[in-house]
Amino acid sequence: MRLILLGPPGAGKGTQAANIVNKYKLPHISTGDIFRANIKQGTELGKRAKAYMDKGELVPDSLVVELVEDRLSKDDTQVGFMLDGFPRTIYQAEALDEVLKNMGTSIDYVLNIVVDPSVLVERAVGRRICKDCGATYHVQFNPSKEEGVCDLCSGSLYQRSDDTEETVTNRIGVYQNETAPLVAYYEKAGKSVSIDGLQDIDKVFEDIQKTLGV
Repeated sequence: MRLILLGPPGAGKGTQAANIVNKYKLPHISTGDIFRANIKQGTELGKRAKAYMDKGELVPDSLVVELVEDRLSKDDTQVGFMLDGFPRTIYQAEALDEVLKNMGTSIDYVLNIVVDPSVLVERAVGRRICKDCGATYHVQFNPSKEEGVCDLCSGSLYQRSDDTEETVTNRIGVYQNETAPLVAYYEKAGKSVSIDGLQDIDKVFEDIQKTLGV
């Protein structure tokens, strides 16, 4: 099973990504993780990416695609994978199609979690993340059992510095301008399925499971 997870900031992607990975035993592939792994290992791709990041510049699409292609070549992706945070642009989507075509495969489903922008700000501002394991919570919609403490590893929860109303509003604008066109791209390919992200967390995952049919 080869999936792409789409959704604007605050749509609950982090929670649903964890649910999908746990249920279907798929590698969770995000560009952030790929960057960090390659930089830590000192790979040639990592050094090239770090050079841009150290200057505060965006890593070029072409290099991002190379990094993702390298990750998709690993043995653990033979069972499938879930891409999260990639592709972000039509260029990246087209490049991904070409990479997978060369591998003799293709994307099965693009799960698009849909939430009204006015709700997204409230969601993002209330988000809390575990410093140790990265688990995601929300003070209103998905609180931890003990305030400020992770249910899974007892690590401390924190609010990201960019989870402010102004920053989130800007992030949503960037998403709508740059990433939302991907929905139309994958709808045209018959791959995109919209999931109502305003529902209860468990109901959202139930709909995802119905979409995947397993």
